[in-house]
Amino acid sequence: MRKIKLKIKTKSKIYSIIIGKNIITQISNILKSNNINFEKSLIVVDKNIPKEKLNILKKKITSKKKIIHFFNASEKNKNFKNVNLILNKLFKFNFNRNDCIISFGGGIVGDVSGFAASIFKRGLKFVNIPTTLLAQVDSSIGGKTGVNNKYGKNLIGSFMQPDLVISDVNMLSSLKKREIICGYGEILKHSLISNEKIFNYLKKNYLKIFKLKSPFIEKTIADSCKIKKNIVQLDEKEKNLRKVLNLGHTFAHAYEAALSYSKKLNHGEAVILGIVSAAKFSVKNNILNKKDYKQIINHIKNLKIPINLNFYFKKKDINLIIKYMKSDKKNNSSKINLILIKKIGKVILGLTFDQSKIKKFLNNELLYQ
Repeated sequence: MRKIKLKIKTKSKIYSIIIGKNIITQISNILKSNNINFEKSLIVVDKNIPKEKLNILKKKITSKKKIIHFFNASEKNKNFKNVNLILNKLFKFNFNRNDCIISFGGGIVGDVSGFAASIFKRGLKFVNIPTTLLAQVDSSIGGKTGVNNKYGKNLIGSFMQPDLVISDVNMLSSLKKREIICGYGEILKHSLISNEKIFNYLKKNYLKIFKLKSPFIEKTIADSCKIKKNIVQLDEKEKNLRKVLNLGHTFAHAYEAALSYSKKLNHGEAVILGIVSAAKFSVKNNILNKKDYKQIINHIKNLKIPINLNFYFKKKDINLIIKYMKSDKKNNSSKINLILIKKIGKVILGLTFDQSKIKKFLNNELLYQ
């Protein structure tokens, strides 16, 4: 299948997303054709990337100096300490603003290395090569970078649009099914916020997508990227419209934080759980009709993952969940801001609720534990 090329045009930068099979073998030509030149490169790589894939990348990048920085990617390691390790290497090898950081891994690697790129000498070149489905359809697009702290997820960061995104679908072949479902959570979210036609495509073809069948996986990645691209172009700094991309995330980030970012619940699973919570909260508040609600829930049930809160939490955890929901970036008052579903393909922004109402909702969800 031919390469798919999408162009993102924001106020701060214009860049391309290239999607295709085995395209890291063409990276030298891709960089040249996109006018990205540098003498030094720091490749920040997830230590779990197969060695043969890293060797291909090292061989194909033709910069005069190549430094490898291995990173143990986890939410717990998404912190200032690891950003500093990257910065120190950049200083040690005398990088300048015309040199480049290359992220080679999932969304956590992209977030940490992108953040380092944004603050080193106020910004150097940044190329993102996402290796997970989650990163290819979500975090690699739009320029959000950052780290976690004890108050919550992604609360410290910057907007740093990459110079290029290269999504090689062959990189997905080494992923376990759980990691594919993790990416599918964001794909599902994109369909719910923008396009019933894409939601119906997912319902029909999700098994082929999980098996990474062509052309279904390429089309799905491209469709998801297009949805996010269109939103980012209109609202780069998340002043208003871009907040739709946070559907399910206020719940999801709180669930992750309340579990101390344990392996029991990864980000994509948390997003799916958050979408379930948002859908239930929407229907209980007469915002979402029952027909669309059933379609969403029935499709999620087909994914065969736990979607009941009592699988993960007990009633005693509710106050902790609420605490993290209150610290969410979207809140600017004592109330909690939620993005809710009006119908498949349309969401509502700017709805705020007293924490007592959300606490009551969570309490009911955990009633039968």
